Amino acid sequence: MGEKSKSRGFCGWFIVAVVLALVVVAVVYTVKKKTGKSDDASPVPGPPGAVDKKYADALKVAMQFFDVQKSGKLEDNKISWRGNSALKDGSEAKLDLSKGMYDAGDHMKFGFPMAFTATVLSWAILEYGDQMDAVNQLEPAQDSLKWITDYLINAHAAENVLYIQVGDPKTDHGCWDRPEVMTEKRPLIQVNTSFPGTEVAAETAAAMASASLVFKKSDPTYSSTLLKHAEELFSFADKHRGSYSESIPDVQNYYNSTGYGDELLWAASWLYHATGDKSYLQYVTGQNGKSFANWGSPTWFCWDNKLAGTQVLLSRLTFFGEQDSSNSGLQMYRTTAEAVMCGLIPNSPTATTSRTVGGLVLVSDWNGLQHPVASAFLATLYSDYMLTSRTAKLSCNGKSYKPSDLRKFARSQADYVLGNNALKMSFLVGYGDKFPQYVHHRGASIPVDATTGCKDGWKWLDSEEPNPNIAVGGLVGGPFRNETYDDSRNNTMQGEPSTYNSAVIVGLLSGLVTTSSVVQSFT
Repeated sequence: MGEKSKSRGFCGWFIVAVVLALVVVAVVYTVKKKTGKSDDASPVPGPPGAVDKKYADALKVAMQFFDVQKSGKLEDNKISWRGNSALKDGSEAKLDLSKGMYDAGDHMKFGFPMAFTATVLSWAILEYGDQMDAVNQLEPAQDSLKWITDYLINAHAAENVLYIQVGDPKTDHGCWDRPEVMTEKRPLIQVNTSFPGTEVAAETAAAMASASLVFKKSDPTYSSTLLKHAEELFSFADKHRGSYSESIPDVQNYYNSTGYGDELLWAASWLYHATGDKSYLQYVTGQNGKSFANWGSPTWFCWDNKLAGTQVLLSRLTFFGEQDSSNSGLQMYRTTAEAVMCGLIPNSPTATTSRTVGGLVLVSDWNGLQHPVASAFLATLYSDYMLTSRTAKLSCNGKSYKPSDLRKFARSQADYVLGNNALKMSFLVGYGDKFPQYVHHRGASIPVDATTGCKDGWKWLDSEEPNPNIAVGGLVGGPFRNETYDDSRNNTMQGEPSTYNSAVIVGLLSGLVTTSSVVQSFT
């Protein structure tokens, strides 16, 4: 049984109704400079606004899915039905790869989406740590992030060697068992100079660089270790270019990459924020930007395509003090980020038509919620950049919009996920009175006291009883375009949660958890 397919890996292009105004010229922006600030000036963090109970409660629920997915020897885990698992992962290479997180409803550790999960979680902490802290979720977020980065550090076994997968998908998906009792072999896959994997190495570099900022003050030694790995991995990714989908064809059936240029730009952008080294900024705004950034063409942000995230992240520089106004490449990132935002606002002249009747942005029926939630996260960030920098308006093909318009869009997507939809159903497991009961998740579907092996556990997949354990915090794939949802354990398209879905919903809710928010300084 294949729990994912190429359709699961779809991260399509963002097609908007009108783009002519976006590709004619690069718009040069005049950014107000704060007196006495250098070109890496950052916003001054302020206290968060009043707590919005709905989003605070949802954030507390969403954060718990990371605990559901943790591999290894669990420490103070809040999920009562989870125990130690995969303690020998990595042993064949004399490595400790026991930590990290299982990808989704299976027991695979796929390094590409796992690293993306860490990068987005880092970004959320960096921007909205104060808001998280206001509802006691900052420490859980940092702990979950470190659980992944501890794994990634060990997976980077040598300067040009990165282990990018633990477990064999065919073997793993041939079983239906709890992670605590699995006995199937868990082989390792690596990328190296002979079998390069630029996108996965670069995404891991982005995860390490962003996480180094998270831990910069609380654990400087750990932060330095992360940054060293990030720089080595980026060098490996850039100097030995090649897609991991070509080096390791088997990954095409699970997390197929559509190209590595976006990851190179994404990683370099994070390394610039982490180091202040201008060479990384030159990397993204020079020839590599021209080759890979697709300026003027909005895209969807997801585990396979980082361009929209890169555009928003680099826009941060123009909002908060980057003085090189002659850097046309940097301005093009912001121009394209604005195009992304204009495509999201429902009544914009260039609004995307990929929406349900209920207003949910929907690009693909397979794991449909990943795109609207990720888009809403970016919209929340951009609206707060505008507010914090006192940038009053966003121009969309001649029509002006305020930060509040972006935030309204973001809230609409969050509210849809939390139950404001035709089904009156929350797609965040464990939140609200009505949420999916037959989530496609092995550990959740099998009673803790059941004695099952690889094969005899299939009866739990086919059981007509609701899951005995709640995969609390899991964001399932969600509704189809016609706004229907089949709550069936065999329905992987709609009913399987994933860690990368959790990262974007945690980011979104963290930005909305208080009635007003101010993005924080990265340094």
